[in-house]
Amino acid sequence: MPATDRLAALRDDIAIVGVGESDYPGDYALARRGERRFDAYGYAATAFRRALDDCGLTREDIDGLVAGPATASERLGEVLGMDVRWADQADAVQAVLKAALAIHTGVAECVALVYGNDQRTAGTAYGGHNAMGGDRHLAYTYYAPWGLTSQGALYALLANRYQAVTGLTARELGQVAVAQRAFARLNPNAVMRGPLDIDDYLSARYICEPLRLFDYCLINDGGVALIVTTAERARRLRRPAVLLSGIGRADHNRDATSLRPRLVDFYRPAQHKAAEQVYAMAGAGPSDVDVLQVYDSFSVHVPLALEGFGFCAEGDAGRLLADGGLGPGGRLPVNTAGGHLSGSYMQGWGHQAECVRQLRQEAGERQIPQARTAQYISDVAGKVTSLVYRRADA
Repeated sequence: MPATDRLAALRDDIAIVGVGESDYPGDYALARRGERRFDAYGYAATAFRRALDDCGLTREDIDGLVAGPATASERLGEVLGMDVRWADQADAVQAVLKAALAIHTGVAECVALVYGNDQRTAGTAYGGHNAMGGDRHLAYTYYAPWGLTSQGALYALLANRYQAVTGLTARELGQVAVAQRAFARLNPNAVMRGPLDIDDYLSARYICEPLRLFDYCLINDGGVALIVTTAERARRLRRPAVLLSGIGRADHNRDATSLRPRLVDFYRPAQHKAAEQVYAMAGAGPSDVDVLQVYDSFSVHVPLALEGFGFCAEGDAGRLLADGGLGPGGRLPVNTAGGHLSGSYMQGWGHQAECVRQLRQEAGERQIPQARTAQYISDVAGKVTSLVYRRADA
């Protein structure tokens, strides 16, 4: 059976039925005062409890667990008081994929995806010669002898080349941060809710040129949980089901240590392959997407995703950004909870929760009217992944 046919068997078979998040702005305020409410496991437990409350299930209904990368699955299971038959560990998008495969193959029926991180109060190092993740992704530390000692420096190098090739201006790139702040101002659980316009962006200091302060993600503590089960079971629960309709994945790791996939072609070959796969499985395309969530540890991720997945022609992202099309009222709402730049840096997990809330029409003032299809895109460490979600009655 062709791979596309095997993937098609998963379409709309799996549903996210519950979401929970911690109190990001409250915990951020505590951290600024040198205090913290929980450790990573405590934030995870808070989100898990809220996700169960959201869908009306109990802990005893859960027979699978996927822990986020900042906690150990064995210990997390103990903290949550769970004795599941299947457990694993993954980042945000791989957690969804692993849960979907486990449920589809009968390994589990109802899986909790639980993430907790105390990265701010624990002082997690995302730069320097001992940068978090450098043991797994050598590109994070490879260039340290030449002064590129942080993720921001690596993405600044990418942004410089991208601007040189496409002509993207600082004012156009700044619209990513401005649009996401506009959404964050409508989200009571966003960390950064103060006003931000393009002049504020342009007057902010460079952290690593051409990236300014507002091009960088937040670093904050928090937790996110998702409850995933079969579409059949989802129909019997209290909330509208949100179905997993499309999956796309393509790695681009040749010469990844030297950053060549980023700097030469901006991950486009992998993006094109992932786009072809996710849209074919979902039976949809860019024009069908009502809400787009993009992994945005740095603002430059967004124009790369827009071009690589066909939301605009290659080299035309600047025009879409300049038109203000990504913010509230725009033709392509992106990172509608504020994203990593203004909402909360939950390493892609919060983006999944926002897809669910938008499709359930529960996003309050930031709600995109009549949203029926949402897409998530990430390109991290040479791995491009995308998910398409659809409201069950769409």
